[in-house]
Amino acid sequence: MKVSVLICTYKRKKLLDRCLQSLIADSIDKPDEIVIVDGEEGSAKDIVSKWQKQFADIKFISTKNVNLAVSRNIGLPHCMTEIVALTDDDVQVAPDWVRRIRALHKEHPEAGGIGGKISGVTDRFIDRVANIVIFFSRGNSAYVRTVPGVNASYKREIIEKVGSYDESLFRGEDVDYNWRILKLGSKIYYDPRLCVCHYHRSTWKGLFSQLFMYGRAYYLVRSKWKDMYCVYPHTIRHFKDILKLGYFFFGCLFEAVFCTRGISGFSKKAMLFPFLIICQFVWKLGMITEVVKQKFFQGKLLRK
Repeated sequence: MKVSVLICTYKRKKLLDRCLQSLIADSIDKPDEIVIVDGEEGSAKDIVSKWQKQFADIKFISTKNVNLAVSRNIGLPHCMTEIVALTDDDVQVAPDWVRRIRALHKEHPEAGGIGGKISGVTDRFIDRVANIVIFFSRGNSAYVRTVPGVNASYKREIIEKVGSYDESLFRGEDVDYNWRILKLGSKIYYDPRLCVCHYHRSTWKGLFSQLFMYGRAYYLVRSKWKDMYCVYPHTIRHFKDILKLGYFFFGCLFEAVFCTRGISGFSKKAMLFPFLIICQFVWKLGMITEVVKQKFFQGKLLRK
């Protein structure tokens, strides 16, 4: 099965260089083609030209940055293979990443999408927190409801049925896309052996800002799909809806406990615990903020 890799980049030339090194120079099994969409209107051309000397099948597309959904929609029609794999410029893929993508799609013809584990490049404390709250990874293979777009691959036949990414979403476009795959009757499969390393946010301000934006996007996606799994009730009609709403506001403590269940050692859990509570609070604050904007300001405020 032939594999295309789509990478959308914006103002991160050094990271893109590292990503291409992992995908080309360090890879056991190279992809059949790489498609790069540069939102900085061609700034990364020199990096791409450097790697084209080693790997000729790189398509370079220059565009103006709008959001990730727009960039992916620009790049997808240029991916001509049976499998299209997605990753980002701030990622280093494992040497066997492409090989495992091929193998997993052969083993699971019923899965329209397949994803895997995402972990921080370093073992800094902030990266350990981000591993949990941004890219929580299961320890076992399973059918799941979504996989992050930073480590995802899709069969072409599914891409043609699902159509374009929703360009109105400034975040959460991958969650929306995977949900549409499930609604077609296909499946999403997760395998922890399919690994990439991600350069997480390097500051707490950056991490909290990311979580806040994810919270806003969470509300927008759930507003679009009322039947999607959700941490809050869409309406208050039954007693269970009241309980769910109460858990939304006061469940940060229990959610932090759940997130630390796979971590060994009391001291490690104790260090992580307060930060996980804060992260849960920031994420939910993002949702509440978007509710206020949509309900009271009719969504007219500029989304940054």
